[in-house]
Amino acid sequence: MRHGKKVNHLGRKTAHRQALLSNLASSLILNKRITTTVAKAKALRKYVEPLITKSKEDTTHSRRTVFSYLQNKESVQTLFGEIAGKVADRPGGYTRIIKLADTRLGDNAEVCLIELVDFNTLYTKEAAVKKGRTRRSRGKGKEGVADAEVVQDAPAAEAKAEKKTKKASSKEEPKAEKKTTSKSKKTKE
Repeated sequence: MRHGKKVNHLGRKTAHRQALLSNLASSLILNKRITTTVAKAKALRKYVEPLITKSKEDTTHSRRTVFSYLQNKESVQTLFGEIAGKVADRPGGYTRIIKLADTRLGDNAEVCLIELVDFNTLYTKEAAVKKGRTRRSRGKGKEGVADAEVVQDAPAAEAKAEKKTKKASSKEEPKAEKKTTSKSKKTKE
């Protein structure tokens, strides 16, 4: 009986499963986001989160322990460098699994996206601040463009404003000349 044995064997022997999880973890650390099946993603989460927790303490022992799991120098460097710095204040839950609507073409397996939480710019506050021009509904006209210019830096906005005033003044001057010439023609007749 297999009471209390929660490990998903993923249809592989132990050595094959360890190699698979090691490669998936290295890819996740280097790319910050990978697409895989739901079963592999859930197994990967249990595999990689303790490694990320261990990377918070940058000692030779922890580096060697993580390297024994990953077997990849570049991924260990990335883990202890940029990832450990971003997750330093997070108490756990470093990964997010997002199920995709598609299934794999060959065997109809459920596919998902597993990513490191702190490296997704869609959910962070910084992405909302950096937001540029947005689509406005019809009828707003130039007002939507003026709102987007506020986000830009001040010198660029001033340069654009000067160009607009120059164009507007150059358009008004010929109209004024035409009016005076038409009046002068009327007075001459």
